[in-house]
Amino acid sequence: MEQISELKFESPSFFKRIKGMLGVDFYRLFHTPLFYIFLAIAAIIPAMILGTMGMENPQTGEAAEPLYTNTWQIIAADTPLYAVNSIAEYANMNMVFIFGGIMVSIFIGHDYKSGYVKQLFTTHAKKEDYMISKSLTCAFAMACMCITYLLGAVGAGVFAQTSFEVNVGSLICAILGKMLMSLGWASLYTFLNIIFRKYFGISIASSFFFGTGILIIGVGALAGNSPLLNVFLYGSSVYACLSSNFWTVLVCLVVSVAWAGIYNVLGTHILDKSDVY
Repeated sequence: MEQISELKFESPSFFKRIKGMLGVDFYRLFHTPLFYIFLAIAAIIPAMILGTMGMENPQTGEAAEPLYTNTWQIIAADTPLYAVNSIAEYANMNMVFIFGGIMVSIFIGHDYKSGYVKQLFTTHAKKEDYMISKSLTCAFAMACMCITYLLGAVGAGVFAQTSFEVNVGSLICAILGKMLMSLGWASLYTFLNIIFRKYFGISIASSFFFGTGILIIGVGALAGNSPLLNVFLYGSSVYACLSSNFWTVLVCLVVSVAWAGIYNVLGTHILDKSDVY
C-alpha cells in the first residue's frame, strides 16, 4: 500500500510536464488572432520592400535605382554582412526577428495581464518548464513567420519581375539557418519579457532594440566582418546568407541552441528569485 501511495503522488516527469505546458501554449497560440496577424505581417514585408523599388522620383520624374536586382536578396544578403552600409543590405528575412520579438512580448505580456501566470505558478512550481515551453512555442511561431515571409518574397518577386537566379543549395541553407535561429531569438525575447514583465512598453522596446542587432552592427562596423561574430545570436543570423553551405546551418544550430540554453537558465533563475506576479 505504501508503494502504491508513493507512486500515486509521484510528481510528473519532465517530459510529461513540458508536454502538458506545450499543449496549453500551442492551443493559446492557434486560438489567438495575434499569431495569424503576425504571419500576415511577415508575408507583407517583402512585398512592401520590392514594391518601393524603382518608384518614380517626383522631383526629377525619373525612376529611382532599384534596391534589388534579385528576388532572393530580400531573403538574405549575398555574403555575411555585419556592418550595414545601406537599407537594401539590412531589409531581408532578419526583419522577421524584429516583428517576432513584438509578437513574443504581446504573447507573454498577456500571461501577466490575464492572471494566467499567477494561476500557473500556484499549481505548477517548475519555472524552467514555463521558460522552455514559451521559448519553443514562440520559436515555432517565428519559424512560421519565416515561411510566410518566404512565400511573400516569391509572390513579390513574380509581381516585380525580379530575377530568381540563385544557387539553390545555398538558398536552402540560408533559409534553414535563419529558421533555426528562431529558437535563440525566441529564448532571448522570453528572457527579456521575464525581466520587464511588469513594464509592457519597455519589454516591447527592448525586444525591438535587440532585434535590430544594433550592438553587433556597431561591433561589426569597428571590427569588420570577423568570423568571431558568428558566435553571437545576431551574428549567426547574418551568417546565413546566399553563399551559405552545410557548415553555415550547423553554426546557426549550435549558436541558437547555446543561446537558448543560456537565456532559459537565466530566465529561470530570475523567476525563482523574484516575485513573478
